[in-house]
Amino acid sequence: MKASVYIATSLDGFIARKDGALDWLDEANAVVPEGEDCGFRAFMDSVGTLIMGRKTFEQVLSFGEWAYGRTPVIVLSSKSMSIPSDVPDIVTHSFEQPRALLERLSIEGIEHVYIDGGATIQSFFSDNLIDAITITVIPVLLGAGISLFGSLEKDINLTHERTQAFEFGFVQTTYLVNKPENGE
Repeated sequence: MKASVYIATSLDGFIARKDGALDWLDEANAVVPEGEDCGFRAFMDSVGTLIMGRKTFEQVLSFGEWAYGRTPVIVLSSKSMSIPSDVPDIVTHSFEQPRALLERLSIEGIEHVYIDGGATIQSFFSDNLIDAITITVIPVLLGAGISLFGSLEKDINLTHERTQAFEFGFVQTTYLVNKPENGE
């Protein structure tokens, strides 16, 4: 199974303001030409399941239109939560730890999962479960906010796969994660 991250950050590495606001991303998206999605649809077409954290799910709910089509979504949260009735029936909740969840999904035949949300991404990185990461850097400096990676317990070595610069200023880079030989 492959686990991927596909996310936008400010140039200084933040995925949201301290209060979770994404106004800076909305402003940046205003310059993106109609029909351009920076490869998101093609990426989503390769994904069997999307795993996101509760805070990210709550943020997604505020966007209005559901962006993930019929791709199953699992919301990870250690707290009980309810899924609103107007959300597609492919959205479920799980208390599972990252490794156990990926093992279950692999047994179910899922080949590619998309991991989204700051704390969720960090927990999957902490357990050495991420295989690839695509970061679209937005040309803005926030100075503070929610960091994509937070503090890391150890270095995570990456191999550059590709970089694409868009004429409207976004720069998207994909890296493969070099897994330690001992699997830890």
